[in-house]
Amino acid sequence: MKQINVAVIGTGWCGGIRAETAHQNPLVKNLYIAETNEIRLKEMTDKVKPTLATTDYRELLNIAEIDAVMISATPETSHFPIAKASLLAGKHVFLEKPIAIALEEADELIAIAKQKKLKFTIGYSQRFNPKYAYVKKSINDGTIGRPVSILVSRHITRSLGKKISGRVKLSPAAMESTHDLDFVFWCLEPAKPVKVYSQVNYGAMRESTGGDIPDTQWVMVTMDSGLTFVVGGGWSLPPGYPNFSSTWIEFIGSEGALLVDDSHKDVVLNTMKNGMQLPMSTMPGEQVDHVYAGPMAYETIHFIEAVALDRDVLVTGEQARQVMEVYMAADLSAETGEPVYLPISEEKLRAVNG
Repeated sequence: MKQINVAVIGTGWCGGIRAETAHQNPLVKNLYIAETNEIRLKEMTDKVKPTLATTDYRELLNIAEIDAVMISATPETSHFPIAKASLLAGKHVFLEKPIAIALEEADELIAIAKQKKLKFTIGYSQRFNPKYAYVKKSINDGTIGRPVSILVSRHITRSLGKKISGRVKLSPAAMESTHDLDFVFWCLEPAKPVKVYSQVNYGAMRESTGGDIPDTQWVMVTMDSGLTFVVGGGWSLPPGYPNFSSTWIEFIGSEGALLVDDSHKDVVLNTMKNGMQLPMSTMPGEQVDHVYAGPMAYETIHFIEAVALDRDVLVTGEQARQVMEVYMAADLSAETGEPVYLPISEEKLRAVNG
């Protein structure tokens, strides 16, 4: 059995899941971690016993034996420079979404990975959610016929929304609906998006933060197949179980329909101390003793196996770039009140990038 050496850069919430999953995987020989928060670095070092733990990720890129790097660093503006340096160092790369902040950055990463024949994939973990995989299967095998109407609505708590929106200026479409845009595009392949229209709504986030942060954003996308679908995302649910995420999905086809309740109401905990809670209700999932409840661990294992066993990755850089262009078009549409046609022109790109 071939084993590989893996580095995890950024070991916060998501990176911690990546590191713990890699630590437990028999295909991983040596694990390396980098984390700028020294307290968190010590905590993760005690948990996963890495070969090396450092506060400077560049130290890891100079280690020849490291085969693959998983990048879970924040803020999101750090994704491009760390991913570029990792690819140039000859490492296979798993990168949390978004792939980059500007389209030209995404293009550069894709080009480097191709030139060096490296695996490069983006963290769209919901593809590894069994419910979502079932939707994809039902379309591929013709169970519901030809898709004619699609709606996805996702919402998280305002406490998590403040945390996300406070570290980088990215919209609900870029940070929440991005997962669902990727999911729908995946289901509708090989169709491509050609037009985007979007609107935002303001309320709790603007009042509580004092910033220009919308509560929700709705995005309507028209595909070159003629199908139009709607994706909505928001981050102003009242405080609830830590990092609670609720999603509703409707796929209606010519021969049937799929209605998916991913609102995590299947497990309810009621205690005298904390009242009603919904365990295992986060998007990434969480460890429950000997098993992991959620898609992020499966996604991590998929990347490790892709590198160790030379398999294709499920999410390509090109697919992530397509999602990025659509949510950028959505932001531009929400700002101008007009639909945006794809591909986005250079002039409009400058407007999006400020």
